[in-house]
Amino acid sequence: MMKQLRLSGSGGQGVIFAEAAVSEGKQAVQSQSYGPEARGGASKAEVIISDNPIYHPKVINPDIVLAMTQQAADKYYGDLDKDNGLLIVDEDLVPNAPDFPHIIKVPITKMTSEKLGKLLFANIVALGIMVKLSGIVSLETVKQSVAHRVPPHTVDKNMQALELGYNAV
Repeated sequence: MMKQLRLSGSGGQGVIFAEAAVSEGKQAVQSQSYGPEARGGASKAEVIISDNPIYHPKVINPDIVLAMTQQAADKYYGDLDKDNGLLIVDEDLVPNAPDFPHIIKVPITKMTSEKLGKLLFANIVALGIMVKLSGIVSLETVKQSVAHRVPPHTVDKNMQALELGYNAV
């Protein structure tokens, strides 16, 4: 098994996803690009997860693209495999979703605001969605990785965010 993921328009999910995969005995590489467009633009993290050694750390044809902004969707979905690729978008922040055969639209920002009260947790809600739809790593392993990565006083809210995303799809 080898899966290539491109997470765009928000931050933090790639490191957590890769860490969870390694915790489960898989191979993982992660790279990120956060330029001046990082807030609301087309920043990205790429993750490759495999059961075997990974010899090329760059995502070429992602299996899944998560787009949290319109600019990210427009810029990063084009490499997806039209037959098997999955595009996940925040339906509120990507009002003009690309015409793609396999697309999941989730109101990530709206859910986060209404259920958690702070948009700060939107990236963890998105991570929960990715965990559920990809099936690459278990929810329990991701919970452990999140708990290690976030400030201690935010662990409970981050767990709620993860569950919110996981149960949204």
